[in-house]
Amino acid sequence: MQYKGRYEVFDPAQIKTYPVKGRNNKVKYCDLREINEVLNSVTDLPEEVKQNIEALAREIIGRRAKGQPILLFTGGHLVKNGLNRLLVDLIHKRLFTIISGNGATSIHDFELALMGETSEYVPQALERGEFGMAYEFNFINAALSVGNKKRLGYGESVGKMICKKSFRKKVAKYLGIDADKIEFTHPELSIAVACYEEKIPFTVHVGIGTDVLDQHYWFDGCAKGGCSGRDFLIYTQEVSKLMHGGVILNIGSAVTGPEVFLKAASMVGNVQQIPNDILTANFDLRHYKPETATNESTIGYYFRDQKSIVARIPQAYGGKGFYIEGNQIQTIPYLYQQLIKLL
Repeated sequence: MQYKGRYEVFDPAQIKTYPVKGRNNKVKYCDLREINEVLNSVTDLPEEVKQNIEALAREIIGRRAKGQPILLFTGGHLVKNGLNRLLVDLIHKRLFTIISGNGATSIHDFELALMGETSEYVPQALERGEFGMAYEFNFINAALSVGNKKRLGYGESVGKMICKKSFRKKVAKYLGIDADKIEFTHPELSIAVACYEEKIPFTVHVGIGTDVLDQHYWFDGCAKGGCSGRDFLIYTQEVSKLMHGGVILNIGSAVTGPEVFLKAASMVGNVQQIPNDILTANFDLRHYKPETATNESTIGYYFRDQKSIVARIPQAYGGKGFYIEGNQIQTIPYLYQQLIKLL
């Protein structure tokens, strides 16, 4: 990116990258949960949590059968926890009408598609000045630059790069490398790929300076912001379909997921497409107390996922909020089990 202002700027051309294959990753292919293993496993969760998840699953299946939208927003830890296969399977079963995430979600998902591993060992990389410096992150940067010229969204650009050879060639040309240098060994693990194949939106909601992509020479803030901005409008269009009910799932996104929904809901409400009868569910580790979520003098008020997803949204739109407390490694597989039983 060029800068012609009055201040000094860091020159990213100085950055030295390395091949991602030489990186130490915490999550390996063998760590990813297998569908059959999950379906046959016994989950050790408190009975109240199980009952909430079972009730939530019934609502999701029932509402989807009525044609209501099912929106899922997840942070990066669902991917880092090895749960991609479960979400990909539900996408192919067309249970969700849109999948959304932050920048970390898309990056971990990209890494799984690229090499079947993810979650860089950060302390070791920081010591060497290598954190986030794998060259292959520029595949995403270039995909966004190409996608931005075509006025595509972030999730669609990444999904198209992995799925379409013609688009991948344009990405390679942008980087000045041979197209065969961009190879994905495990596309079947990718949320972006599953959504692209099923023509279900995968929207990615990012900041600038928040992701390892932004550390590289090929980073273009205009492209990243433009593609993500279009994703926000795609997401908002899906929120506009909640006038006759729907489900909002927030999995491990403490700020971005709740805030993106609130802004989108305000926009559709402004044009008289007001959501109604909304069922929400927030998957989290923290203890939730209903009496603190709306009390500004308590700490619970400042957890946006609790305040907005569990309390504000269902209160505003005549619905109900679930709080699913527990480790995602346990709660999401149990939800998957219940959904598959009902399907």
